[in-house]
Amino acid sequence: MAASGQVPQEKTLDSSLSLLKEGYNFIQNRTRKYDSEIFQTRLMGQKVICMVGEEAAKVFYDEDRFQRKGAAPKRIQKTLFGENAIQTMDGSAHKHRKLLFMSLMTPPHVERLSAISREQFQSSLSNWESMNEVVLFEESQKILCRAACQWAGVPLKEEEVTARAKDFGAMVDAFGAVGPRHWQGRIARSRAEKWIFGVIEAVREGKLMAEKGSALHEMAIHRDEQGSLLDPTMAAIELINVLRPIVAIATFITFSALALEEHPECKRKLQDSGEGYLDRFIQEVRRFYPFGPFLGARARKDFIWNKCKFTEGTLVLLDMYGTNHDPRLWENPNEFQPERFKNWNGSLFDLIPQGGGDPAKGHRCPGEGITIEVMKVSLNFLTSHISYDLVQNQDLSYSMERMPSLPASGFIMTNIRSK
Repeated sequence: MAASGQVPQEKTLDSSLSLLKEGYNFIQNRTRKYDSEIFQTRLMGQKVICMVGEEAAKVFYDEDRFQRKGAAPKRIQKTLFGENAIQTMDGSAHKHRKLLFMSLMTPPHVERLSAISREQFQSSLSNWESMNEVVLFEESQKILCRAACQWAGVPLKEEEVTARAKDFGAMVDAFGAVGPRHWQGRIARSRAEKWIFGVIEAVREGKLMAEKGSALHEMAIHRDEQGSLLDPTMAAIELINVLRPIVAIATFITFSALALEEHPECKRKLQDSGEGYLDRFIQEVRRFYPFGPFLGARARKDFIWNKCKFTEGTLVLLDMYGTNHDPRLWENPNEFQPERFKNWNGSLFDLIPQGGGDPAKGHRCPGEGITIEVMKVSLNFLTSHISYDLVQNQDLSYSMERMPSLPASGFIMTNIRSK
């Protein structure tokens, strides 16, 4: 038994179809139904424990109790993460690999990427002004693909930008998908790995110079705990794990624009207020809108928490979206209120749109700081450097069933002008 005692257990043979139908609300629907922050169900034929909340997050990120090995399904590894990448590692091997990623996320690196992103948004303006319509999500993906590759030292020809950006986007779009979207993600990953594999090999063979300290250079020369160079395929996978999340910030940028449209008073405050309100607005976008639905790990050993018995090997899902909307943590959680972050204590376990815990030590996304800084650049561009009209009758709704979610139209702008 994976759970016992007073822990609610779904009376169902398997809830996999319900998960696909309910999406982001799957765990939250049941924690409300059972009035419990933890319950047991069955997914893909196995027992699974689902939980939500700050205390659940603290337990979930306890490396003495949980491990990532065996938690990420192969279908997600073959699309989003790459097979056997850092997200699947534990212990000293994970810490060693994580140091590589953290070395690329230092303030100077983040500032440089922020500056490059700013330049890319500005240089896009003349093109946007000449376009009848601009789909913000698609254009942001291309801008961020250029910025990510320039920052990382990866050669990228202009004629390749649209295709490469679409491939990075397809990997992300596949994580909650079955059918065509899943296979598009797998094909996109195969293309990207082949491309970056060739770049890594060119650096190692001396055919391509990579600037010391750049993501490309550090991945190409990185050695594992045993002192061996990473296999070139693994080096390519991990470099993609640097590039892909930067392109994925386009989702947050699109939701930011939607928030400005739905809450015009926020746009005025962003233009009139200082950095403090910008920070609060960004955090509320990350909290309020759907990004990552949940995370998985497996119990490292038998233990009991919250009257629930966790057996070694049990798959456990932590509800990220539900924790970001937990009424025990957030007053009026389904209302968009940037002011809620004015006196926020910066907890590592209540705001978890990109995971929880200490990014330097655990599995929290190391690029969270990059996400925030790039969002600042994009918001400054949207509010202070351009004016635009919104194309009428577009579908700005977003589905809570589709994972990942996004405003259906991608946020279409027209009549773009420089301020």
